[in-house]
Amino acid sequence: MTPVILESELRCPECQFQQILTMPTDACQWFHECVSCHTLLKPLAGDCCVFCSYGTVPCPPVQLQDSNDANGGCCSSH
Repeated sequence: MTPVILESELRCPECQFQQILTMPTDACQWFHECVSCHTLLKPLAGDCCVFCSYGTVPCPPVQLQDSNDANGGCCSSH
């Protein structure tokens, strides 16, 4: 099994500010406020969290599902 990556670099779509954050391992993070321009980031349609939409690495639940060959994202019931 591939080890789960816990850090992802988020890029704000409004001001392009980049910040490296540690992702939660047990849930999706639906919101994040940009520390530069204070825009509230929300997942794009079809994504389960802000890391899957704006990060360099998908969230840990998605990484684990991909490594287990599961279908859908970590919140695929939405």
